[in-house]
Amino acid sequence: MNWQGVFPAVTTKFHQNGNLDMEMFFKNIDAQLEAGVNGIILGGTLGESSVLSQEEKIKLTTETVDYINGKVPVVLNIAEGATQDAIFWAEKAKEMGASGLMLLPPMRYSADHREVVTYFKAVANSTDLPIMIYNNPVDYKTLVTIQMFEELTACENIQAIKESTRDISNVTRMKNRFGDRYKILCGVDTLAMEELVMGADGWVAGLVCAFPKETVAVFNLVKEGKYEEALEIYRWFLPLLELDIHPKLVQYIKLAEQLTGIGTEWVRAPRLTLVGEERIKIENIIKRGLENRPVV
Repeated sequence: MNWQGVFPAVTTKFHQNGNLDMEMFFKNIDAQLEAGVNGIILGGTLGESSVLSQEEKIKLTTETVDYINGKVPVVLNIAEGATQDAIFWAEKAKEMGASGLMLLPPMRYSADHREVVTYFKAVANSTDLPIMIYNNPVDYKTLVTIQMFEELTACENIQAIKESTRDISNVTRMKNRFGDRYKILCGVDTLAMEELVMGADGWVAGLVCAFPKETVAVFNLVKEGKYEEALEIYRWFLPLLELDIHPKLVQYIKLAEQLTGIGTEWVRAPRLTLVGEERIKIENIIKRGLENRPVV
């Protein structure tokens, strides 16, 4: 598993009646692959995993694996409250042909240091799939500390970290402590260029769902040392990237997908599509971005 490059956390597409829209889903996947992304992540927050049935998660994963057919890795996110459920999905992911896992700490229960490490080790030891730990204390209230990562080095298949602490210096802190033992992927769109400059290996991206070419261009330009060219795109991109750090990021990004022609705005309850002044505000941000969209 090569945990480097741009990994879209893709949205799950629905029809207006709430059923899965696999045709539109694969239209978006085509746009991601054409732009040159390095992997696809299913079942994250943007994927609305918490409102998908077990059968829908299985359908989404198996059909995505079949459709992509080895072009890039397919990574399944695991966000569970029970260790046994996390292990179930790790085993199921392997069975369905996923290439790797993104793994959150235990959900709902605020686990302590020993419990978090034990949880991660239990899942890692149940599979040989490579794992990226998702470290997002802002949204999920559990900080995976450097001391925890020290203990997790015992699990060879824990290979990467989705860095969403909002602390840019954490990239340097982790590199100083662990060298290349863990690959670091930025998980916050509005900090992506900054963390890539500081040595992050990849970008788990959100607005890539609507703007794949621009996202890949920023990543590639930074890695080529072409900072001024990257910065020109990134400054244009920032008002759009800020849609990723709002509680309604799913609705905002899906509206952006609809306006760029590679998605629909339909979400599943309890989320509701945008209306009124909020909708006008977000539409205007997206439309301004489209009017000034750079050629990449």
